[in-house]
Amino acid sequence: MHQSLSSGRGHVSVLGCFPPSVGRDVAVAIVKPLRAGLGNPDTRSLLRTDRQVKWTMEVLCYGLTLPLDGDTVKLCVDVYTDWLMALVSPRDSIPPPISRQPNLYTQKILRSLYSLFLSRSDQGSPVYISLCQQVLCAVQSLARDSAVMSRDTWETLLNFLLCVNDTMLATGDVSEQLSHLSMAVLFEVWLLSCSRCFPSHSLWQTGQQMLSSCRHQAAVVEQWSRVIAALTSRLLLLTFGPSFPHFKVPDEDAALIPEDMDEHIVPQTWFRFLHLLSNPVDLSRPVVVVSTPSSHEEASRGDSQLPNIFFRAMRGVSTLVDAFLGVTVVNKEPTEQLLPSTGLTTRIHFRDRLPSLGVAVTRSSVLVLASSSPHHWKLSSPPHPSQPPLCSSPRPSPSPLRCNVDSLLHLFGDWLFDAALFNRDSGLPSQCDVTVMSARWAAGRAEACGTLCRIFTCKKTAEDILSVYLSRFYLVLLQGLQVSEEVCPPVLASILLNSTCLFCCDLKGVNLLLPSFISAVEKVLLDRDLLMFKGFVSPVDLRRASILVLLTMLPLPLQFGSVRSEVLLDGRFNGDDVTGGSFLSLKPRLIGVLIGALQTETDTSNTQIILAAMLNLVQDSALIKAAGQTQQETESQQGGARWTGGTSGPSGPSANRWTRGTGAVQSDAAGILWVQFVRLLTQRLTAQWRNDSAVCLTALEVLGGLAKVEVSVEESERRRAVTSVCCYIVFQCSRPPPLHSRDLHSIIVAAFYCLNVWLSQHPTLLDHQECLLEVLEIVELGISGSKSRQEQEVRCKEKKELNPASLRVKEAAEATLSCVMQVSGAFPSLGGLLGEDAVIGHSNLSDSSMKNFRYFVVDRSVILSMLEQPQGPEQAPCPSLTVLIRGPSGGHTWTLQLHLQPREGRTETQQTLIPEQHDVAQEGAGIRCGFQLFPENIDRVASVKVDLSIPALHETVTEEVQQQLDRLQAALKRQRQVEARPQVSGRSVVMKTCRPPHPITNFQTARLFLSHLGLLTPETLKSPGTSGVPAQLVSLDSSLPGFSEDLRLLDQLPSRNCDSTFIFYMRAGQRTAAEILRNVEFSCSVQSHFLDFLWSLGRPVEMGRLRQGGGFNTNSSEFPAVLGDSGGGVFNGQRFVLMYTDTLTEITFIVPSSSHTSDLSKSPEEAEPPTGVPSNLQSLFEPSRDSTPEPPSSPVEDLKSFRFELSSVGSESKLLIVWVERFEDIESFPLSDLLSGTKTETPTSISNVQLIFVHPLKTGLYRIRFIGNTTSKFSSVVPLVNGSVVSKRSLGFLVRETVINCCQRRRLESDSAPPSHVRRKHMINDIILRYRSRRSEPAFYAALFQDP
Repeated sequence: MHQSLSSGRGHVSVLGCFPPSVGRDVAVAIVKPLRAGLGNPDTRSLLRTDRQVKWTMEVLCYGLTLPLDGDTVKLCVDVYTDWLMALVSPRDSIPPPISRQPNLYTQKILRSLYSLFLSRSDQGSPVYISLCQQVLCAVQSLARDSAVMSRDTWETLLNFLLCVNDTMLATGDVSEQLSHLSMAVLFEVWLLSCSRCFPSHSLWQTGQQMLSSCRHQAAVVEQWSRVIAALTSRLLLLTFGPSFPHFKVPDEDAALIPEDMDEHIVPQTWFRFLHLLSNPVDLSRPVVVVSTPSSHEEASRGDSQLPNIFFRAMRGVSTLVDAFLGVTVVNKEPTEQLLPSTGLTTRIHFRDRLPSLGVAVTRSSVLVLASSSPHHWKLSSPPHPSQPPLCSSPRPSPSPLRCNVDSLLHLFGDWLFDAALFNRDSGLPSQCDVTVMSARWAAGRAEACGTLCRIFTCKKTAEDILSVYLSRFYLVLLQGLQVSEEVCPPVLASILLNSTCLFCCDLKGVNLLLPSFISAVEKVLLDRDLLMFKGFVSPVDLRRASILVLLTMLPLPLQFGSVRSEVLLDGRFNGDDVTGGSFLSLKPRLIGVLIGALQTETDTSNTQIILAAMLNLVQDSALIKAAGQTQQETESQQGGARWTGGTSGPSGPSANRWTRGTGAVQSDAAGILWVQFVRLLTQRLTAQWRNDSAVCLTALEVLGGLAKVEVSVEESERRRAVTSVCCYIVFQCSRPPPLHSRDLHSIIVAAFYCLNVWLSQHPTLLDHQECLLEVLEIVELGISGSKSRQEQEVRCKEKKELNPASLRVKEAAEATLSCVMQVSGAFPSLGGLLGEDAVIGHSNLSDSSMKNFRYFVVDRSVILSMLEQPQGPEQAPCPSLTVLIRGPSGGHTWTLQLHLQPREGRTETQQTLIPEQHDVAQEGAGIRCGFQLFPENIDRVASVKVDLSIPALHETVTEEVQQQLDRLQAALKRQRQVEARPQVSGRSVVMKTCRPPHPITNFQTARLFLSHLGLLTPETLKSPGTSGVPAQLVSLDSSLPGFSEDLRLLDQLPSRNCDSTFIFYMRAGQRTAAEILRNVEFSCSVQSHFLDFLWSLGRPVEMGRLRQGGGFNTNSSEFPAVLGDSGGGVFNGQRFVLMYTDTLTEITFIVPSSSHTSDLSKSPEEAEPPTGVPSNLQSLFEPSRDSTPEPPSSPVEDLKSFRFELSSVGSESKLLIVWVERFEDIESFPLSDLLSGTKTETPTSISNVQLIFVHPLKTGLYRIRFIGNTTSKFSSVVPLVNGSVVSKRSLGFLVRETVINCCQRRRLESDSAPPSHVRRKHMINDIILRYRSRRSEPAFYAALFQDP
């Protein structure tokens, strides 16, 4: 390289043979007139012949070696840089020989200019730096603008720049700014040469040799990273096309790549540039670095910078890997905030702006370490290195178009594996301290480990990886995850940050790493302070990554059960080289980590993820207990064995206690877990978390989910949960008024809903008097704002003022009261509501008109429709009444009969009081009337003290009472005289038998019913005096137009939270909506696990019976019959849907298919009548009306008009469940195409769609990805969080719970979607105001005695 420049003796002048003073005087005398003519365009050059130019160049070459105390050197530089422009734009000031042969003279000039960069004593002065910059800029301009440069000139130019950089970097005395500039010019000119005159193979080898000898300099590595990133950006565009995610680099870096570079040259240039530094891992081997003669002295002097330079090199490789994966993450933290004090000057184009996924490159402090010799790396004091901060920014998903894992490892694997296995393969001297070396080089090693983890976690679904790569990768993880005294915190943190989905990528043998990862997450999650990690990573982000790793490991022990695993190591990691045992034996450790993580966690988001994991684990444990019992019964009957995901018994004597006796022990395990988690949740809900609304909302949702888990626990544990929720409501309601906000009231509403879940799932809780009283007090608190019983004071309810926390809280408390009344054992179980037409159809009335009903409103909230039924000849004559009750909590139908005897005492023939028949003789016999005031034996009863508790009459007689007694005595005396007259006259009086009248058959049963309820009083019929507020009992005028229609609309409003969800099946490689909709037409197009998943979600319900209430009786055994050979498309809403119902919730699952897509292009008016739906896709995204849903025109049109408007979440939000065969296809899901299938969709609707992607793994587990709106404070929905891995057993339950919680959170946030009972209450008020009867009180009473 240096010989090529010195071959023409361009840097050796003849003036060097003379004394220095002679040479200096000659140079000054020659240069000044030449420089004077450069600035004047009219001046012609003084040099006209070749001999003159060559002699002058001898002088100029000598002038460049003179000291910088004068301006001679600067004048020489000015002349040469001006003559270099002969290849760009010839001028008169340039000598004619140079203009005639610019390439030849340019080569000579470059050889002469090399003299400027030779080592000199004053090369650190600003003047010298300015002159070097002038030359480099001139060379840069020459390469950019010249169009006539020959190959020889290009080669000379590149050799010149190589020698300049080699000379400057070898000395180490130049400024950092100049070294960066020289390397930047070298790489830019080299790229220009690749575009216009591709360098020869020998020149590439020369460049690699030079850069390898100087790679211990930071400028070399950073400028190389800059150029290779820009080349990679261009290469990816040419290789993968514009659809691949664009790798963004700064504009000044992208400008380095010539626009006209041929697309066939780019790959060649990229590959050669990639290997210009040889193996960058050699930077971590000081023995190799200092073995280069040119770098020996500098490397020895600057060995403390090598770890930082090694890190920068590995970070550059990491950036390239991220680009090939299609992932770009920009660290949002300002670079200045991450820069410790280093004493280094920030360069112009600092490369910390490049995105990174693993370790974010920053200007971290140089590790200045004391060393006694170039080869002795042990510190004199314990190391405290300042590690570069690890990047834990949210990572976007890799591109589906990314290359395979093997391809990336072919390119970068050798470097990454060498760097990651540094301690094993570094070949360090025997006297080095491995612990110190690990601490010094930890940053680069951590970057390599994190990059490898990202590569392997980006494995595609059906991709195979070479075993040699897998084995080396697992070796990296086993070494990096050590938690012994040799632990390397940066490496451990980097692995955890980049392995959040390692266990859900179907990597062969990855489950063998389970013990190592458990130890690693124990190290992080059980340490509250994380002092060893705080210097280079955010503890919150590290804990979140560890929690996500834990989330993917939790289902593995139960999934594999007693399957044993063994890992034999080579003894170089720790003393425990053999790890083995069943997977189920690891479950106690996982549970301990989960509980410990919840106790030490302080971050809101992390706590929510842990809570979700708890519910998943408890549900899976409870279900596997049930599956184990079923399996034992099956095996006892059939004598066979069937694998049920880890429930089989242990295979050896070393089985863990969690694996012995699957049925009984697992039952205990599930119950113990349930109790532990409930106690922990309730304790923290009322203490540490009560001020964190987001965590409280998640905890309440998890508590509600735990209430639905079927485990055998003591009733007191369930009462503990209810008590805790009640205490939480009391605390929140008792906050000072300034602290009340919408978020606070939303949490209180959620707490009441959680209370409803517990009461509806466990109604026996209300059999306990204390629990019932506590719940009713909470209801009173929510409705009125205070309790009647407070400490020693008791206030009557009628004396309290209603001052609830908010109207929403009051309505939630009313819903809880309704729930108590419906599930309590003291109240009869109510059936559904039958309409007036159905009731009349079952009655004996010949007239089917609704005029037979009387309509009343009680307490301004309940509509009573009363039908007075006549009795048939075979029926007993007793009052009968059918009442249709319509209230906020729903509708119910009652049939009442008034009997004079208790139910137990009646017989079939004794329905009413029938008078006894007597013959004539008996009637004439006469009856003597006799009576006595006290029993006959009253005098024989001994008196006791309690008899004295009632004072004698004469002791309490007042004057007023005495007058009354006198009148009573007189009346009694007259009565005795009258009774004694027959005896005086001697005549016998025959008294007839007292006989009751014959039973009547016509009753005003409505009047009797209202009277028995105490509603027919003057107080109930009078208006309270408030304007617009009706009386307690109001009659409705059913003859007004629209009355029956409004009642029908009220009946269609649900009494439960009704939501709809849509399920899609996406086969591998599909991209269009039409393909996805066709999948569910036939079962052969979907996986059998998908059909099992549908079966676990709900029951098939026929659309025609749905509105009539008959669709809920479908037996689960009918699912296969309804499904047939369909792939789920039969549940597209045309005839059948899947439905899940409980006391509080109703979820409709629709599987859209392509059977009705012909109407997609039509408008709603063209496709169907106004009451119809164009297609199931239009019903998917069509706006619904919360207050007045559109009624079906007839049972036949019921199918077409079913818009699923019952979803009270609102039309602006949709929830989709997508089954994906390939996980990478998630990025290609055509959501916008599905949304564009309707005319009514708004542009902003995509942001309001929540998606749950379910991907089956080869292990039998399912990987979940949740995509939703993350802008809301309450956007973190549980129990299925992004990154969850669940079993087939619990998938259906967890999906339903997630759907319920998603919709419930939307209701909490939305003002336009009130709860179902509130919507019904509002509509009842509208009916009262519209159809209230204005008759007077006498007219009201008169109407009760008349037929309707």
